[in-house]
Amino acid sequence: MSVPVRVTILGSGVLLPDDTRRSAAHLVEGADFSLLMDCGSGALHGMDRFQKPWRGLTHLAITHFHTDHFGDLAPLLWALHHGIPGGRDEPLVLLGPPGFNRILGALAAAHGDFVLAPGFPLEIVELERNGRWDDPRGRFALRTHPARHTPEAVALRLEVEGVRPHDGLSIGYTGDTGPDLDLGAFFQGVGLLVAECAVADPTELEIHLSPRSAAALAQVAEPALLVLTHLYPELDPDRLPDLLAREGYTGRVLTGRDGLTLTVGPGRVEVPPGDASTPNQN
Repeated sequence: MSVPVRVTILGSGVLLPDDTRRSAAHLVEGADFSLLMDCGSGALHGMDRFQKPWRGLTHLAITHFHTDHFGDLAPLLWALHHGIPGGRDEPLVLLGPPGFNRILGALAAAHGDFVLAPGFPLEIVELERNGRWDDPRGRFALRTHPARHTPEAVALRLEVEGVRPHDGLSIGYTGDTGPDLDLGAFFQGVGLLVAECAVADPTELEIHLSPRSAAALAQVAEPALLVLTHLYPELDPDRLPDLLAREGYTGRVLTGRDGLTLTVGPGRVEVPPGDASTPNQN
């Protein structure tokens, strides 16, 4: 069987100042890997705040190039370069959407050579918008799907295989996206789906989800647990699960918060006792 992984929401908010909800960052810790999905402003200090081993990161995946999703990439590389006594030997794999090499070059020009030469092996992978990348050591596979947000934006589906069929686990992350039922099909059957829900209804915004469009996506995806993040201040976090239920979604829903850690195993997602998932508690 596959070993359960832990998923920690490091940033459940946006760029607007809110000391309780920082920008997008989600840490996935497996038996032999540590993957950060997005690295928005505040992610580096958030890992320390929530006692996460930032020095042990093995992979970092970026969904798109807005500051609230990759603004802490250069600071993280600086910290890994200067903040490990004796230096680091473990390679770091950086994964990003089309244009990633160009963006890294611009960051190096702005911040310094450490971005591309941090003093340890750095592997840069430019993902296809609709494709699959397999970790060479077999730790997981990362599938991508276009997201309706920016020309390069991708959504991510992480898959960890088990020893036997049906023992694997999967985690979906929308990044930023507008309404797209094809994206719901891409996430179909994931154990955990971390989905943005940025704006309130009614909305004509086509590059973010609202409770109505998040409910529609989740109805197609049918995750074991839906966790909503990337909330603008106009949304009341406590009301979100009820708003999705009113739109017809009857699965388990939890509003994410900074520091929330979930355990994902084959066919199950464990929620901390103090964080009720609604409306279905089973």
